[in-house]
Amino acid sequence: MSKISQKKIKKPKKIIKTKKTNIKKSASRKSSAPKKTVKKTADETPVAPKIKVTFVELGSVGCIPCKMMQPIMKEIEKEYKDQVRVIFYDVWEPDGRPYAEKYKIRVIPTQVFLDENGKEYFRHEGFFPKEELIEVLKEKGVK
Repeated sequence: MSKISQKKIKKPKKIIKTKKTNIKKSASRKSSAPKKTVKKTADETPVAPKIKVTFVELGSVGCIPCKMMQPIMKEIEKEYKDQVRVIFYDVWEPDGRPYAEKYKIRVIPTQVFLDENGKEYFRHEGFFPKEELIEVLKEKGVK
């Protein structure tokens, strides 16, 4: 019986030792590494770029003028990625229909421009040339 009781006692000790050892190792790794003092100031803190405009395109992938807007939306998203959020809703699909109602669109495509607070400041119906679209973005400080 003494052998059985020793085995039973040893197994829990091994598990406990392993856990304690791992904790000690991780603690010793932290303490053995040189301590770095990091001073954070307002100038050094990385700031995420602030989105100035949300460009909402309400259309459909089956609509010709909407298809013509797709490359323009991609270019705007790429060129102004830190300042403009581009969102497309296909209002002919079940997932997009609520947005047609929310923005009260009459025709597609419709472009809705929201300021940084989410308030609509401009709306356009139909195909919107890139040059004119950029002028609308500049109204809110997009560079």
